[in-house]
Parts: sequence; C-alpha cells; structure tokens
Amino acid sequence: MLSPARSSRAAGRLSASALVLLALSATAPLAVVAGVVPAAYARGEVPFVPLTFLAAGLVLLLFGAGYAAMVRRGPAAGALYAFVARGLGRPVGVGAAGLAVLSYLAVQVGLAGAVGLAVASLWPAIPWWAVAAAGWLLVTIGGLLPVRLAVAVPAVLVPAQIALITGFAAANVLSPAPGRPALDMLLPAPVDRPALGLLLVAAALTFIGFETTAAYAGETARPRRSIARATTLAVVLLALLYAGSAWAISMATGPDLVTAWSAGRGPELVFDLAAERLAPWAVPLGRVLLPAGLLAAMIALHHTVSRYVRALARERLLPTGLDRPVPAALAQSAVAGALLAGLVGSGWAPAEFGRLVTAGALGILLVLVATSAATLLFLNRTPGFGFSAPSGRKGAGGGTAPGRETVWRRLVAPAAATVLLGALVYLAFARLPAVLDVAAGHPLTYALPGGYAGVLLSGVAYAFVVKAARPIAYAGIGLGGTAVVVTPALPRPREPGAHRPERVAVSRRTPGSERA
Repeated sequence: MLSPARSSRAAGRLSASALVLLALSATAPLAVVAGVVPAAYARGEVPFVPLTFLAAGLVLLLFGAGYAAMVRRGPAAGALYAFVARGLGRPVGVGAAGLAVLSYLAVQVGLAGAVGLAVASLWPAIPWWAVAAAGWLLVTIGGLLPVRLAVAVPAVLVPAQIALITGFAAANVLSPAPGRPALDMLLPAPVDRPALGLLLVAAALTFIGFETTAAYAGETARPRRSIARATTLAVVLLALLYAGSAWAISMATGPDLVTAWSAGRGPELVFDLAAERLAPWAVPLGRVLLPAGLLAAMIALHHTVSRYVRALARERLLPTGLDRPVPAALAQSAVAGALLAGLVGSGWAPAEFGRLVTAGALGILLVLVATSAATLLFLNRTPGFGFSAPSGRKGAGGGTAPGRETVWRRLVAPAAATVLLGALVYLAFARLPAVLDVAAGHPLTYALPGGYAGVLLSGVAYAFVVKAARPIAYAGIGLGGTAVVVTPALPRPREPGAHRPERVAVSRRTPGSERA
C-alpha cells in the first residue's frame, strides 16, 4: 500500500523539462540518426524516408492525446500497465506489466552490446564484452542514484546530442551535393507497399522511450499537466530531429547516391559526411557522444523499470520488499546482468544485440496498442471519472481536475491511434524476418511471438490466482498502491416478530380472509 509519507517525500522533484530530458535520453537520438536512418536509406525501396518519421510522430501524437487524458485522471508509477488494467481489465493489465518490464530489460541489455560495439570501434584493443560489462556496472550505479541526481546525466548528454545532430544536419544542408536538391525526399511517390509498411514500423520503433514520462508521476510537480506536455514535446522534438537529419543526409549525398552511400558506409555515413564539412574535432566528439548517449538511455530505462517494479510491489504483485528504491534497482540490475552474462557466454556477437533491442521495442509497441485500446474503452465507459476534485476545482496534481473529456480526446484520437498502432503491429509481425534482419524461417521468428504470448498469458493466469487467493490485492491492481476500501455487506434487517414465525404469518392475514 502506498505510504503517504513516502509519496510526499518523492513528490515535486521533477519538472516537465526534466521529464522531456529523460524521455529523449531513453530513445538515444544520436544512435538512431547514425544507425537507423542510413539503414532505412540502404534498402532503397522507399525514397521519402523523412516523411515516414513525421508520419510515425503523428500516430504517436494521436496516442498521446488519450494518454494525457488517462494521466490526468489518475497518474500512476505503473503508467502503461495501470491504464491497461483500468480499460481492459486487471488480468490483461498484469500481462501488460510483465511484457513492459521484460521488454525494457531486453532493450537495456541490447544497448549494452551496442555500447561495447561503439567503444570497440574507437579502441579495438578493448574486448567489447568488457565494455558491455563496464556499462552494466555504470548503469547499476546510476540506477541507485535518486532521480533528481540521475537526471543530471541526460541534462548534459541530451542537449549535446541534439546540438551535434543539428550541427551535422546544418552542415549537410549548407554544403549539398552537386545537382538538384533532394526535394523528392519530402514528396510522396509510388512505392512498394510492404516496404513502406516495414519502414513505418522501423520509424515508430525509434520513438520508443517517449512513453516513459508517466512512470515518474509520483515524483513530478503537477503530474497531470507536466506529463502530458512532456510527452507531446518529446514526440514533436524526435519527429523533427529524425526527419530533418534524414533529409539533410540526402541533401549531402544527393538523392541518386543516398542508397549506395548508405549501403556502403552504414553507421559511418553520418560521421564521414561531417568530416568533409566540419572542424576536425566534430567527428571525435560525435564518436564519444554515441556510446555516452547509449549509456544515458540505459540509465533512463533502468529508472523506468525500477518504478514499474516498485508499483507492482506496492500492489503486492511482487514481493513487498521491492517497494523501496534500492532493492528494486538492484533486483533489475541482477536480472539484466545475468541475461547479459548468459548471452555473452553463449557466443553472441555484438551485432546480434541489436535484435534484442528490436525485440524489446516490439514488445513495448504491443503494450502501446493495448494502452490505446484501454484508453478508448475507459474514457468512454466512464467519461466523468477521475481520482481528483470535481471538474473546475484545483486538484492535488495541479491544474483543474479531469471532468469530462472532449470527443477528440476520449473517442477520435484514441480510436485512430488504436487502429494505426494496430496496423503497425500487424505489419511488423507480417514481415518479422525483415524487421529482425534474419532469414525467413529463422527460429527467432517463431520464438519471439510465442514469447510475447507466453508472457501475456502468464500474467493473466497470475492475476486470476491473485484474485482467488488475495481478492483485496486483486482489487488494487492498476491503482498504484492506493488504499482499497472494502465495505462489508450489512446484515439484512430482521422483520419484526421474525423469531415467532407464526405471529408474522397471522399479522399478514387480512381481516376478510380470517372471517372467510
């Protein structure tokens, strides 16, 4: 159960700007620009790559409209799974919680391999697995820090990454390749539909991390207002950053050569273009910021998972000892460390860890679909429901209480987001080998969907066990540890004279019937 003293100590430490920094840090924007954008161009099937990032951003803004309404009605550290529990039922919410936690852990471990690969490219003498292990240790230490101190890491690295990406893009635009400008990259054109769907999926996965803002609800000043604004701002910034960088790359190479250059140089393309246009120190700075940004993403995701674990512990779905920050952080570090050691011991190469990041991001995308559907159902089933003061009065989270939402927030935006996110999930699983970059028939293409289904079904089964064994704990699922008041049923008042049935029977007879 949530302790009022504990929540009061945690409240008010984070501003909306801190939430934006944490969300942007979790996405590792420099790694996306250096790795995902050239890979998208290298396929050569969809010329207008920048537009796909803008389209993915619009879909997530639709999701954010309903997401913000749910946050205003009851901020919870469990965030996604808490909303799923309210809209789709507690069993599905528990399944979503398990999927979210394991997916975030998979992304963390995958990023550790990426850190090892990035550092090994700078200092080949250092084994990549040693760098990955050192990164895991640094993330463990960063996860033990209070969030008000840990936010200092993205406060430095996120602006540095944005400044570097913007500088690289500006240099590419100001020194374009000879010939016509790459305006075709901003205009729709006939393309292969399956290839377009695959690229949209890849673009959507690069935003994963924006949704982590709501996990800090208990530590945010005015969460009902701050979280909504931070989520929207994070999506807008990422969409503009990705789309602008993709277009700038096509300007520097020329639209006719961008596919060949991307396929031939890969992640080095961004740095090669910058080396031709900027001062000599710019490229080394970017190469150092790349692994640093990946470590910052791991720390941000570590704090997110810690809050999920603590929320589950408060709801007595996990051992109650994990309700405290240090045990929750150490527990997930132990699991991540064991997984990392197992994969390294089994002979995984650093490039294979990228598939683990993709698998985790797909898991979060599934949870986003469930959250969007839950938002649609909950807001229309209980349009005036909330956990704060009546509409028009000041609530504890700052601003006015939720009251009734507009038709856009409770119906149009959530319905559109559910359909579009569901379409992205369908496209992802329809072309899963291409998404994971494996051959058709690879065991991973069967193991991954089975793993998602297994986690969801296990969570549902566990919820029913809790319902049978601890009904009060089951009633509190999705409430973030808020006290559940159970009112016992009062005994039915006894009728006068019930201890003498024969008198009751006589009193009910009518005078006419007695004379008859």
